[in-house]
Amino acid sequence: MYAVIRIRGRTGIKRNIADNLDMLNLTRISHAVVIPDTPSYRGMLQKGKDYITWGEITEDTYKVLLSQRGRLPGNKRVTDEYVAENTDYATVDELAVALFNGETTLKECGLKPIFRLSPPRKGYEGTKKTFVEGGSLGYRAENINDLLLKMI
Repeated sequence: MYAVIRIRGRTGIKRNIADNLDMLNLTRISHAVVIPDTPSYRGMLQKGKDYITWGEITEDTYKVLLSQRGRLPGNKRVTDEYVAENTDYATVDELAVALFNGETTLKECGLKPIFRLSPPRKGYEGTKKTFVEGGSLGYRAENINDLLLKMI
């Protein structure tokens, strides 16, 4: 599974790339989504590489992300009580494991598909260079987990 974070804004963006980011539900800076690793999603990531960063998320980071930044409609936090009443799982951690393994989806559980994050502590490394060049954009493999923890 990939965690994808929008780094850059809307100014000067081409229409087809803006539509691509809208399809990924990345409409604002510092919004994140978790998507499966499929060829169609990989193509979408490559198309938006100048505006987003992504990498493989770990199960532990996904648990923290869901418990801290997961939201219900109405901007309410995800609680163990909600999960126990409305899903087949007893706690938020069990739900996170099921989501990570692809057993269910956020939509089926009644959760919002995006995670609103705060900007990273000490800022982005650079919003116009790729991660390989010392910036923030593009593919960053396992290092996405460090960035997510800075933003939660």
